[in-house]
Amino acid sequence: MRQYSADLTPPWKKPRPVPEVPADPGLVVEEPRTGFCGAVVRCEAGTVTLEDRFGKHRVFPLEPRGFLLEGEPVTLVRPANGPVRPTRTASGSVAVPGARARVARAGRIYVEGRHDAELVEKVWGDDLRVEGVVVEYLEGVDDLPGIVEDFAPGPDARLGVLVDHLVPGSKEWRIAEAVTSEHALVVGHPYIDVWEAVKPSSLGIPAWPRVPHGQDWKTGVCRALGWPSDNTGAVWQQILKRVTSYKDLEPELLGSVERLIDHVTVS
Repeated sequence: MRQYSADLTPPWKKPRPVPEVPADPGLVVEEPRTGFCGAVVRCEAGTVTLEDRFGKHRVFPLEPRGFLLEGEPVTLVRPANGPVRPTRTASGSVAVPGARARVARAGRIYVEGRHDAELVEKVWGDDLRVEGVVVEYLEGVDDLPGIVEDFAPGPDARLGVLVDHLVPGSKEWRIAEAVTSEHALVVGHPYIDVWEAVKPSSLGIPAWPRVPHGQDWKTGVCRALGWPSDNTGAVWQQILKRVTSYKDLEPELLGSVERLIDHVTVS
């Protein structure tokens, strides 16, 4: 006698099939049981590793209907080309393959000078283009409160400002304290010039030299290190070439720039 395997589950109670999605690097998904949301950085036999926006990693099993993609359940599968490895931008963020530059936001990040802008572009440029954030330089912050007032920051046009030598009691500190808009964030680093935010080890020097008060800092540094002091712009370009990623920068600068990007990109 023929045996039948009866499935008595009503059709409306059966789980609907969900799409299978390759766990390609940079794909952002959510694990619904934990609420952990992050980008794929690694996919190996039976597991996928996600990284959230704070750099935290979590490993999850590749289970049917195990993730949400844009709010909808999906089954992540191993990519056809085998294990995936993380691809990162110079800032250490997970690179998103094929990502296009976003239309520029109304918000801005202001930095003090050209060298600051070039360094931010070198390390965070890929991230800023994806987020649609424009960086402009001010040639100093002496009139920062007036500049902020003219910009008129608001909920849809947030302003972030990076200030050199932002230490308690300094001139720069007093200027920053005068900015009161809730939609403007002023942060900085403790260095006299952004050159100092580049790690000495990345340049093959033991330390940044001390320059006597009242002497032009860049000129004094070049003289102390035996670098050409008559063209500090050319010296800076050589310094900039030695910066290849966030690992070449001091954490005080890294943290400040990341805070500004987060502030300007708040939805």
